[in-house]
Amino acid sequence: MAGNRIEGNAVRAFVLVMLALATCGHAEAGAEYRTVSGGLFISALSLDGARAPVRIAAFAMRATPVTVGDYLAFVHTHPEWRRDRAPDMYAARGYLASWAGPLALGSAIDPQRPVTEVSWFAARAFCASEDARLPAWYQWEYAAAADATRIDARDDPAWSAGILQTLLARTGHAQGKVGEDTANLYGLHDMNTLVWEWVDDYAAMFVNADARDPDQTNLLTLCGGSALAFENRTAYPLMMRVAALSAMRPTDASGNIGFRCVRETGEAP
Repeated sequence: MAGNRIEGNAVRAFVLVMLALATCGHAEAGAEYRTVSGGLFISALSLDGARAPVRIAAFAMRATPVTVGDYLAFVHTHPEWRRDRAPDMYAARGYLASWAGPLALGSAIDPQRPVTEVSWFAARAFCASEDARLPAWYQWEYAAAADATRIDARDDPAWSAGILQTLLARTGHAQGKVGEDTANLYGLHDMNTLVWEWVDDYAAMFVNADARDPDQTNLLTLCGGSALAFENRTAYPLMMRVAALSAMRPTDASGNIGFRCVRETGEAP
């Protein structure tokens, strides 16, 4: 009889664990990373007036931005990042503000949309939970320069114009689901048109003082100011992205800024 009770308790415990996993998920479950081959790259940013090639080592990047569903699973398994528990020093007002509750999205939020309203600190913590990190700006820019067939499509005016038109058409509307556009050469979706994305070194990209210092006036809070950092002053979508990041402190959360993660591959560029 005692053996039957122990076996019954073990079965019930197993069922409860499986139900919890089905309900809460795990931030790493289902995460798809694609390898981005390395190479030489000239960034559009020109902080010192010179555009020298940068050598990019191969890395792996999440195929899509992190979704609301992914992040909901993360706060289930990492309750210190719930809206009602995250310290103000890591997540200011606005963090997950549109959610119905700390562990509830509400019917108006599609779990397949990219998660936004997440601070830089929170995004870094999520990536760490997947044994990953936020991409460096050069990594993100390098991956985003590719279209479906070319490693670098930036010199194609039609490609750039298409990105700008899509951004303008989506202005004022809720973001769509991730992965609905055509993947680029590396198998990455939504690199240029769905949301702006946190990068790990975002505060080092600006022409003035560190953007994390709230007492400093940031020249890049307007697109016109962000043009100071660009060699190509017609790269409007990229300037808009840099301008959006430049206005942020690492504790801030925005309805237009999401993120994706990267991992090292150990492959030479």
